[in-house]
Amino acid sequence: MATDPRPSRNMNLRMTVYTALFTALIITGGYISIPLPAGPVPIVLADFFVMVTGLFLGFKWGLASVVLYLSLGALGLPVFAGGRAGLAVLFGPTGGFLLGYLLLAASVGFIGRGKPSIAKDLVALVTGNFFLYGAGVPWLKAVLNLDWTGALTAGLIPFIPGVIIKIAVASGLARAFRPRFRERLLSYE
Repeated sequence: MATDPRPSRNMNLRMTVYTALFTALIITGGYISIPLPAGPVPIVLADFFVMVTGLFLGFKWGLASVVLYLSLGALGLPVFAGGRAGLAVLFGPTGGFLLGYLLLAASVGFIGRGKPSIAKDLVALVTGNFFLYGAGVPWLKAVLNLDWTGALTAGLIPFIPGVIIKIAVASGLARAFRPRFRERLLSYE
């Protein structure tokens, strides 16, 4: 006897909708942009929403959300920081950070899978940010032909306090809302 495919289809539809909603949050976070005098990388909330996306949607759907975000920007929709768009942005000084969003969402979703805990979430978020800045800073160095001191000054050091705050808030949001989010997902099956 074959099983009914509707619950799986319903779950995929629901996750597709959530993927689009989290992509909209990442886009909104990019519009909240504060330029820094030290370099071309602005302070944005997009990375915060990528963290939250990984925590809530997991590896597969979190990665899909970031792929959608990057695809929209590559196609010319003004979704990147400050309403910028296009391949020139993806291959410009901030391109490593944008591509690092893939690593951030994937690692947070992968490490954070299974039974949630604060410790697991913190490890996931810290690891994800290491990957984000591990991709962004060398890219920035290469594109702008900076030395390591200049690249770290423009692409990492000013962001450390904000990253700590974003990790704390993302962890708190996950602790407060993820159980209800997952319960809600499963209640419609």
